[in-house]
Amino acid sequence: MNDRELFEAGDVDFPRFQVGAPPQHLITTLLGDYWISRPEQLPSAALVRLAEEFGVSAVAARAALSRLTRRELLVSSKAGRRTYYRLTDRAAAVLQEGRQRIMSFGLEQGAWDGRWVMAAFSISEEQRDLRHALRARLRWLGFAPLYDGLWVSPRADADGAAAVLTELEIPIATVFRAEALDLAGMRAPQEAWDFDQLRRTYEGFAAQYAPLLERVRRGVVGASEALVARTGIMDTWRTFPNHDPDLPAELLPADWPRAAARDLFVEIYDTLGPLAEFRVKQIVAAFDPALAELVAHHRTSSILALT
Repeated sequence: MNDRELFEAGDVDFPRFQVGAPPQHLITTLLGDYWISRPEQLPSAALVRLAEEFGVSAVAARAALSRLTRRELLVSSKAGRRTYYRLTDRAAAVLQEGRQRIMSFGLEQGAWDGRWVMAAFSISEEQRDLRHALRARLRWLGFAPLYDGLWVSPRADADGAAAVLTELEIPIATVFRAEALDLAGMRAPQEAWDFDQLRRTYEGFAAQYAPLLERVRRGVVGASEALVARTGIMDTWRTFPNHDPDLPAELLPADWPRAAARDLFVEIYDTLGPLAEFRVKQIVAAFDPALAELVAHHRTSSILALT
């Protein structure tokens, strides 16, 4: 996957997602899930031990903490020989925004008005980094390329798209709304998405996590496994908005699998929350029992309530 693993917003440069939960990505995910917006700082040793639950070595975890601090995603302090960390306020705010979008993805929406938001732009081939940055940002907003320089979305925020084009200083660009004409031989805007591939992706997600859901329902998942599994399914689910912009029902094929996939995600994520929180508390308590009591997980409903 080439897009940002969480999201891109402003000057907050979150680490890219890679297979195997790289340490920087993992640490920001864990802080976002169990320590979001807390002013207190966690001992570095506790964060290193948390990363070890996922097979990350202590050396790699400490290096990740140092890099995240240099990138201004974490703020650190020292007390004696101990180092402590928390998310910066800006990083926490962007994580909150991203979590709300991830958790709302797949919910039923109101009727679509039939109008498309379109972002048109021209960037020279020599400006490859700029092209990549713009494409990643537009995908996060829910756009897809109908043609190379014409990206479309049925529900995206036009002002948000304009802000991205302005921020990246795209010299030739415009954003507008329009209705598509149903003309024979003309490409429909929804053809910007590969529905067959999306269906296979949703079905693969369901097949991958159905055995875990069955074990969750039987109550045979332990605390350590719950922490790892809950983080894993969040990592997988958060990629869907980059590929499927929550297309309106009017544009979807019959028996579209998105709702079933969302139900599976929500049940696993919410049900494993208390067990995962317990495991995080166990680990933090080994270094600071008082801070361990502040660890908290969040259900999808509580995250959505913040919107």
